[in-house]
Amino acid sequence: MQAHDDESFLAHVTQRLAALPCVHAVALGGSRATGTHGPDSDWDFALYYRGAFDPQDVRALGWPGEVSGIGGWGGGVFNGGAWLTVEGRRIDVHYRDLDDIEHHLAEAREGRFRVERLLCHLAGIPTYIVLAELAVNQVLHGELPRPAYPEALRQSAPERWWGDARLTLAYARTAHAERGHLADTAGAVATAACQAAHAVLAAKGEWVTNEKRLLERAGLRGIDGVLSGLSPRPEDLTGAIDKAEALLEAAVRAS
Repeated sequence: MQAHDDESFLAHVTQRLAALPCVHAVALGGSRATGTHGPDSDWDFALYYRGAFDPQDVRALGWPGEVSGIGGWGGGVFNGGAWLTVEGRRIDVHYRDLDDIEHHLAEAREGRFRVERLLCHLAGIPTYIVLAELAVNQVLHGELPRPAYPEALRQSAPERWWGDARLTLAYARTAHAERGHLADTAGAVATAACQAAHAVLAAKGEWVTNEKRLLERAGLRGIDGVLSGLSPRPEDLTGAIDKAEALLEAAVRAS
């Protein structure tokens, strides 16, 4: 019964979103797209549009919740969306501009990308995340490309991410560890671990859509042991930096 209810719910939401002006395609993302969801997982929908899409049309659907404007989630590739409740279920709607996606696809094929800040993400997000979504999402309406991981990106991204990780640790050593700043040092190590994890997965040509299982996928969960039991003594913190750098570098080189 639950499976049938899910299918009906999915069809209902897809139909309403697909009918909005300028929308060319709708896709299911997140854990429900990959089959890793639990009974309480929310529903992530990507709404692909071209042209003068107006978020007011999402608001006019009448579903309770919050609807942002274009750029309301900080701009960049995450250019807005909505948190809504439909038939008692939580859904997220992400706005995806097809012109912007085509630009980032062309850039990625040349090995170029940017890293943008996004709330709740330690390392930020690469602009090629919108391509990762296309690669793993389930298309519910319309047609969308399903890009393979560009070879040029496999060559450029690991170097960029690992370079960022090394700089993060180097700064943390002199600015924080040597001064006994425990929280700052721990935060920097965690950030560097996520940056290194991006490097590992990029070298393998594996798409990343968020940081939720990033360390596990990259085989870097061992960073927990580096951070456990830290004290604010400078020698302990600089030692943690040394251990973290060795662990991360080994993983990057092995990839």
